[in-house]
Amino acid sequence: MIASARTGSKSVRRLDDLIEAYEPLPGIPDEFIDAAGEPRPHWLPFLRHFSGLDAGERDHRFDLANRHMRDTGVSYRSYGDIDARPWPLSHIPLLIDEAEWQQIAEGITQRAGLIETVLADVYGKNELVSAGRLPAAAVTGSADLLRPLLGVTPVGGQHLNLYAADIGRGPDGRWWVLGDRTQAPSGAGYALENRLAMSRAFPDIYGELNAERLASFFQTFRSGLAGQAKRADPRICLLTPGPLNETYFEHAYLARYLGFLLVEGGDLTMRGSQIHVRTIAGLKRADVIWRRIDADFADPLELNGASRLGVPGLVDAVRAGQVVVGNALGSGLMEARALMSFLPMLCKHLTGEALKMPNIATWWCGQPRQRDEAIERLDRLAIMSAFGDGVPGFGNEPIVGATLGPADKATLTAAIAARGVDFVGQEVARLSTTPVWENGRLVPRPFILRVFATPTPTGWKVMPGGFCRISNQPDARAISMGTGVQSADVCILSEKPVGAMSLLPTRDKVSIRRLLGNLPSRAADNLFWLGRYLERTEATLRIARCLSGRVIGASVADGSGPGGQTVSRLMALLVLWGAVDKEDSATPTVALSAALHSATHFGSASSLAREAQRTASFIQERLSGDSTRLIASLVKQLGRSDRSSLSEAEAFGRADEALSIVAAVSGLAQENVNRVAGWRFLDIGRRIERGNNTCRFARTFAGSNGPAEDLDALLDLIDSQITYRSRYLVGVALAPVRDMVLLDPYNPRSVAFQVERMSEHLAALPSLRNDGIAEEPLRLVRVLEAEIAAVDAADLDLAKIDDVDGKLYGLSQAIAKRYFLQGALSSGLDKYTGLA
Repeated sequence: MIASARTGSKSVRRLDDLIEAYEPLPGIPDEFIDAAGEPRPHWLPFLRHFSGLDAGERDHRFDLANRHMRDTGVSYRSYGDIDARPWPLSHIPLLIDEAEWQQIAEGITQRAGLIETVLADVYGKNELVSAGRLPAAAVTGSADLLRPLLGVTPVGGQHLNLYAADIGRGPDGRWWVLGDRTQAPSGAGYALENRLAMSRAFPDIYGELNAERLASFFQTFRSGLAGQAKRADPRICLLTPGPLNETYFEHAYLARYLGFLLVEGGDLTMRGSQIHVRTIAGLKRADVIWRRIDADFADPLELNGASRLGVPGLVDAVRAGQVVVGNALGSGLMEARALMSFLPMLCKHLTGEALKMPNIATWWCGQPRQRDEAIERLDRLAIMSAFGDGVPGFGNEPIVGATLGPADKATLTAAIAARGVDFVGQEVARLSTTPVWENGRLVPRPFILRVFATPTPTGWKVMPGGFCRISNQPDARAISMGTGVQSADVCILSEKPVGAMSLLPTRDKVSIRRLLGNLPSRAADNLFWLGRYLERTEATLRIARCLSGRVIGASVADGSGPGGQTVSRLMALLVLWGAVDKEDSATPTVALSAALHSATHFGSASSLAREAQRTASFIQERLSGDSTRLIASLVKQLGRSDRSSLSEAEAFGRADEALSIVAAVSGLAQENVNRVAGWRFLDIGRRIERGNNTCRFARTFAGSNGPAEDLDALLDLIDSQITYRSRYLVGVALAPVRDMVLLDPYNPRSVAFQVERMSEHLAALPSLRNDGIAEEPLRLVRVLEAEIAAVDAADLDLAKIDDVDGKLYGLSQAIAKRYFLQGALSSGLDKYTGLA
């Protein structure tokens, strides 16, 4: 039983009850309760505050943390997932006191320096292998040894810009290294989000914890990357595999937080041994690439020829010393478990010291003595791949020898004996535990802590915190971010008050700039299509609302009676739109349900909203949290397909609610987004789509013999009823309606207005020509603008409307050809190279 010291107060009794109900696992080290069964002192301030919250307030705080994660869009994917999963935040932080953290930091600092030294030797003089201190097979057996990089010294001389180690307490209570992360370590961004969510949910508690801040580490990391570049104001890119990667949210989040340019392989190209970003203003040099892709995929010319994630020629640019790549290509070599078994000896040889933080005992079976010992100890070891995941020939998971039957054990033993170089044996150690909140009480759960370090001119700096993953299973030996795993904030508790820290530079170090920015072509493409999908969603919603409004309380569904033809045309438009199948258009109630909520019709409002959300996910670093949340709420609103048919009144209400959300998204774009190039492409996309849609509406409802009900519906569809009624005191008439819909430059819903705005946008975008001649998109829009201005409403017929519609389509194609990546990345931008 854990000792208690009641003083009689209610809050203390709550704390004592919380402590006494906690039951550490027998024989397993725990972060909260020490070996003597007493609570560790540095946990008590947090738990004292926490226990003072009643159940309702506690649940409210948990909900605040979850809401922050949800509203911010924090998510991840397990391997093979299509849809992102919400981030699983644990509501109890992992607390480590300053003295113990100092020991951890010293061990990580030593290990990072050791691994950097080994990498420099393997890719440099190769003395460790030559002297027999490191077996050649333990190095060459790894696919992460990149032979094209042998003999190449990275710009700045640094292989590791970000090192991480997964650690846990061993049975003796000491911290042990479970694995090294030198390829492209993930988790630092999630650690930062965990801190933000928890500190906002528990501001009073965190305000008194003296938890070390994380911002200074990220500032050091950013400065380190910039310092290795050859220019004073370098362009730093974060190279991501793309939105389907497991940790894409973190890539987008860190790019925005650190001020880096988020790029994919297709955004980059090599010219003259230099790497450039394809932007709407031509090629702009990339000085530093922080890669979040495996090195093998970084260059399909010299590395993995099947890769579509990398940059052809990147290795040549590295070899020429023209670009900084962090971590250096080939640094993933040190993640091989085979090398872990040699690090204790190498540390002694290279530094004269023993490892301050030992790694888990490892036997590489490529040496006879270690192989024989691993086979002898098989019942006490886990067998793994020496150079990858799983066990060669036995699946993707480690094999615990004690769980094997005689036949399987004999098969595994024979495989190790035949080709021991592919296998390692590692000690089976149960992970230590930390408290989590479960069913109204604290319970112990196993965890792994990932600690990060970055080099500085004076040594390594360790992040004062980390990325903690907690299993939901009491007995866990390995944890990844799969189902049932949580992540906790990691607080390093100082004995002194901790000052505030920000990544914002001081104002005397900031140069004032008012620039459009070098927008990557891929980002421009996605912003353009985000605008188009949002406008398509709005158009479908307006048709549905117009249709439901006209059939409420009227018997016009069969096309008879006043307005019957108008209803038929609205239904036909939904079919043409791809929002409704022809067989679903027999009755308005079925058609309206499909048009609003169908998940299978590509033109339904629900499908279009999901496409907008998907497109927005590709450019998370360029959208505000408010915009992301509004688009998510639109998807949720339209995703409730609770019935196959809706009453007209229900459909009207749902369409109206969804249109309010679309209006809010549009309002944010107009009022809160800087008038830089990204905003212009978002708005151009909306203007193109609105112009096309308006032409189609006019062609359907403003024919020569159309009834007044058709013209009235057209004014509804383009939201111009009030404007028309205030201008014309008489009823609807064909010429005035056509003029207002197509030619009126003062009506923000008219085609003329859309064309004028696009003309302004295209004129403001950077030009690749230096002869003063307008580029094709600008020429086309100016011609169309002049033609519309010259048309008289009396002469406006369906043929002219079709002509305008076609020219808008041609303008869209010209914009794509000029500004976006086309085909096999054969954009004409590639011939324009700038040094900016």
